[in-house]
Amino acid sequence: MFDNLSDKLDKAMHVLKGHGSITEVNVAETLKEVRRALLDADVNFKIAKEFTNTVKEKALGQDVLTALQPSQLMVKIVKDELTKLMGGDAAGINLQGTPSVILMSGLQGSGKTTFSGKLANFLKSKKSKKPLLVACDVYRPAAINQLHIVGDQIGVEVYSEEGNMDPVSIATNAIAHAKQNGHNVVIVDTAGRLAVDEVMMTEIENVHKAINPQETLFVVDAMTGQDAVNTAKTFNERLNFDGVVLTKLDGDTRGGAAISIKSVVNKPIKFIGTGEKMDAIDIFYPSRMADRILGMGDVVSLVERAQEQFDEEEARKLQKKIAKNQFGFDDFMKQIQQIKKMGSMKDLVGMIPGAGKALKDVEIDDDAFKGIEAIIQSMTPEERTKPVLINGSRKKRIAKGSGTSVTQVNQLLKQFDQMSKMMKMMQGGGGRKMAQMMGKMK
Repeated sequence: MFDNLSDKLDKAMHVLKGHGSITEVNVAETLKEVRRALLDADVNFKIAKEFTNTVKEKALGQDVLTALQPSQLMVKIVKDELTKLMGGDAAGINLQGTPSVILMSGLQGSGKTTFSGKLANFLKSKKSKKPLLVACDVYRPAAINQLHIVGDQIGVEVYSEEGNMDPVSIATNAIAHAKQNGHNVVIVDTAGRLAVDEVMMTEIENVHKAINPQETLFVVDAMTGQDAVNTAKTFNERLNFDGVVLTKLDGDTRGGAAISIKSVVNKPIKFIGTGEKMDAIDIFYPSRMADRILGMGDVVSLVERAQEQFDEEEARKLQKKIAKNQFGFDDFMKQIQQIKKMGSMKDLVGMIPGAGKALKDVEIDDDAFKGIEAIIQSMTPEERTKPVLINGSRKKRIAKGSGTSVTQVNQLLKQFDQMSKMMKMMQGGGGRKMAQMMGKMK
């Protein structure tokens, strides 16, 4: 996500490195590169020009503090202005009403149906809501089937009417069904077209008038760049929607839509889709996205994801095991499972400051733990509890059973041993001992 833009902005900031002050000349050179980077990312020319003009004005109007270098000050100004351009603060979703009605709009292929499922899953698991998904795409039987499959996957009821070709009556009947069955959120998935047309716009306007939703969301594929922004403009003129959802931000997207859509339609980006799984949905935080675009990572989101998987009771049990030197491979496996639940590995690495840049050419597979898991699963319960039992013949058996080599088994055992010692020292607060340990590990 935004790899090319991050690289180009980083190079632009390098222009100021080594300069003792910010001047008209070096700022002009830097901002020329910034503007070029934004245009390459498919940001509208007018927005890119206005953005760099604002940054220039602010940069020249500030004295460089002794604690900052000119390049650091420029990064701060660019980060603040990027945050402002993308909306400033995170925008919440309106869940008033009994039930709250959310209307999904957008073109065919934008990821509307999948995102409807993700949103239902998010509201059910994070907001303790009881959502109802409504299939109002009457033209594509595949869309209705897809919504039912998604609903089964996340344990959410899907309302559809076989043979009814009127989305207005389906939506109004669904709301009545929700009231009778205790659903407090209704998510209406509507039909999309391959392009904006009058029939489509009139139909969704009619659904909108009939159900008067608390929240109308426009779902757009981030990979379509400026086309996404232009489509958003057309939809907004007819629907006056409340917010934007950017899908497929995990793909090879240039990022132009994320940066300029708020400026064009004056509506906030509320959510982003970051993968194919049903939990791959994030609230859009402009400041965190600006950090990631500038290669600063996103530690806050990383910590939040870790906390979601954190189980206090399990942590207490783990502490006791570490204290008694009983930390085994079963415990290690549990930790791996928790990390995997946090999201795709590439996305997680991108949240670590500097890591995204350092590993940008490294292919980070979501199956990164597969070999480790296979080795652990090939051990006997006794071996997992007492790794010291694993001798040469056992290593051969484990390697054969896991489809790995003895070298890989040895490597895992060594890493596990070092990690166990380190955890034991951290537990006892032995900072000096730990420093000595780390010295030995090098």
